[in-house]
Amino acid sequence: MLTVIAATVSALGLGACVTSMAYTSRVEQAYPANGTLVPVDGRDVHVLKQGAAGPVVLMIHGASANAREFTWTLAPRLDTQMRILMADRPGHGHSERFDGAEQLGLQARQMAGVLDALAAGEKAVIVGHSFGGAVALRLALDRPDLVSGLVLLAPVTHDWGAGGTTWYNNLAAPPLLGTAFSQLLPLVGPTQVRGGIGSVFRPAPAPEGYFENSAIGLLFRPANFRANARDVKFLQDELGAQSARYPELKVPIIVFSGSQDTVLSPKLHVGELKKQVTVELVALPHEGHMPHHGEGEAVADAIRRLALAEETR
Repeated sequence: MLTVIAATVSALGLGACVTSMAYTSRVEQAYPANGTLVPVDGRDVHVLKQGAAGPVVLMIHGASANAREFTWTLAPRLDTQMRILMADRPGHGHSERFDGAEQLGLQARQMAGVLDALAAGEKAVIVGHSFGGAVALRLALDRPDLVSGLVLLAPVTHDWGAGGTTWYNNLAAPPLLGTAFSQLLPLVGPTQVRGGIGSVFRPAPAPEGYFENSAIGLLFRPANFRANARDVKFLQDELGAQSARYPELKVPIIVFSGSQDTVLSPKLHVGELKKQVTVELVALPHEGHMPHHGEGEAVADAIRRLALAEETR
């Protein structure tokens, strides 16, 4: 009997592995690495570029996302005036993952390497959404020589206390269990997320084609899902240390915050940030966690204001 059970479990595991490999191949063909690979500390960072001239803007995506988040939202509003760089964070999109990549300092170091390589010594406006907001803040703290201003979109900035992380990230984060669990994600993940997209945008409507245009399917590759889970699982501890440094920030900061954001608490994150550093807050009463979609032109105007002000200095 035990032999039969073991054989059955092995067969199911093999089947899941084959399915996940096929899924990974298919989704990477649909959304290939068609940007620039920038080597930073021996690891490639995948960067999408739009615009050929003007001040530099670096956009950093949030959790469960990748650089394509911005290619059809913000970049087209700005690319006739600016050079837009959109980078995949380590283990997301087509950027390489490495040991310790869940550390905000190391993620910021990868983003700094992109600017060192592609910005020709110019300072850039850094745009960060959600988790990307935490990385943007760390980049401004660690490499102020590269940053002229920050535009933060529903940023996560502080340890949020009780509540922890979701059950699926807790399962996916550990090395052994996470590897096994993540093989199952291609079977159920895409359908579940498609059905739940509206909750991230609510009360604003989710834009048509969001899942496809932002290449959300890349998340359900097992390695990508594990990277995302580890990022989120260690984020509280990382923010607990990082947030003590925010008074060091000297660059202009504009924050867009949806008043009805249910993914994170604006009062906790933006509210606490305002106590530590001067912030221009744009409160959006009818937006949730994705203000760069419904309020894309207002966000673009803020980026222009910071980028063009730096250009005239």
